[in-house]
Amino acid sequence: MDNPQQRPQVLAPNYRQAQFLTSASKVSQCPIDQGWEVAFAGRSNAGKSSAINSLTDNKKLARTSRTPGRTQLINFFALTETQRLVDLPGYGYAKVPMAVKNAWNKQLENYLRQRESLRGMILLMDSRHPMQPFDEQMIGWALQAHMPVHILLTKSDKLKKGPAKSTLLKLREQLSEHKELVSMQLFSALKHTGHQDLIAVLNTWLTEASVYEDLEPISES
Repeated sequence: MDNPQQRPQVLAPNYRQAQFLTSASKVSQCPIDQGWEVAFAGRSNAGKSSAINSLTDNKKLARTSRTPGRTQLINFFALTETQRLVDLPGYGYAKVPMAVKNAWNKQLENYLRQRESLRGMILLMDSRHPMQPFDEQMIGWALQAHMPVHILLTKSDKLKKGPAKSTLLKLREQLSEHKELVSMQLFSALKHTGHQDLIAVLNTWLTEASVYEDLEPISES
């Protein structure tokens, strides 16, 4: 019988060491489904790439664009051989044909439901406009998959402290029936605030001993 005390210690990654791994236009092109990964999702104007760059202290890691929705690929960033961050395509804002939007949504849904190494989702919402229909859709997919969600209310520097706190409390109440799977915080990539709370969540998902049995090195091929 496996003895947990004999397992190697799973260390929290150094997010500043994140490196681009690969991109995929559909789930079948994703890296081998082993190890642990956390996905970042959000509307195209929610500041998703900026949050990843702020977390990793690398302004060039995740591509940012002034044209929302331009990035249509699932981008993987390696933290270690067994731990990854994933930048999902922005959704819900880009001025593209409906058929393209539907294709994006289908790939997102397939990824969230099928990816065995996915341990949780960071869902980014503009703190001034939270819980848009696509945000609700993403939460719905995650809940159906019994996957934890941590919401980043981004661009909190655009609000005064009182209104920002009020937005957080209101959203917490709105999702209170799902509190076992859904958590949330304020975040500002511009001011680099909220990092410690975010890192605490990521470290839990990427190092949790209870899922160590699934941890295998990523193939070099």
